[in-house]
Formats: sequence, structure tokens, C-alpha cells
Amino acid sequence: MTKDISNNQANDIFGDYIEAIEQCKVYEVAVVTALESTTYLSSRFGQQVFLKREDQQPVFSFKLRGAYNKIALLSDKQKQAGIVAASAGNHAQGVALAAKKLSINATIVMPLTTPLIKVKAVALFNPNIVRHGDT
Repeated sequence: MTKDISNNQANDIFGDYIEAIEQCKVYEVAVVTALESTTYLSSRFGQQVFLKREDQQPVFSFKLRGAYNKIALLSDKQKQAGIVAASAGNHAQGVALAAKKLSINATIVMPLTTPLIKVKAVALFNPNIVRHGDT
């Protein structure tokens, strides 16, 4: 069973949450991406379904959002120490872009099995890349 709520009640319930989203540091680097209607899924579920196009982010993935927000919230002392991440792909790109944007030294550890195209995509943001291990 659902309960209808008024706009004022919605503002009371979600107002702080919406304000926090709007003030989130990630918008210093993330772009507003399109919502696209999908005819197939909409007809299948009998509801209007939209897809959020996070492939339109600078690193072609939503992974930028979490990486940037976490790194941006580090203390000045933590930022001076630099960051280390282990990833073979999209998270590595998000961390590398965040570090570059925030002028933080970053080391990205990537498996030896990482496709060269991913390594090159991360290297565009100039982190220290360490290739090690199989996974």
C-alpha cells in the first residue's frame, strides 16, 4: 500500500537529502548526464523507465562519482600524503581524474593482465601506475 504525501511533507522528508546532493563536491568534476527514455523497458514493465547516461562522464563511468567525492572530503593532511588505489579499469580512471583535479599525488596499482587501453586511459591523468599481479 502506498500513501500520498503533500509537497510540504516531501520537502520535510527529503529537503536535507536533496540539499546535500546539490552541494556534493562531485559536481566540481562530474557532468550532468542525460536521462533517456527506453521504449522496450517501459513497455515491458508498464511504467515509464529512464536510463541515466553515466557513460557521458569524463571517464565514461559512474565510478568517478564515488572516487571524487571520497577523495575531495579527505583532510588536508590526508591529501598531502597522497592516495593509493587498486583497480584495473573504471575506478582507476575515476581516482586518477580526481587526484589530478585536486592536485593530489596518486598511485594506481593495476594487474599485469589489464588491457593496454585501460592503462592508457588511466595514464592520461598522470598518476604513478604500478603494474603488479594477475588480479
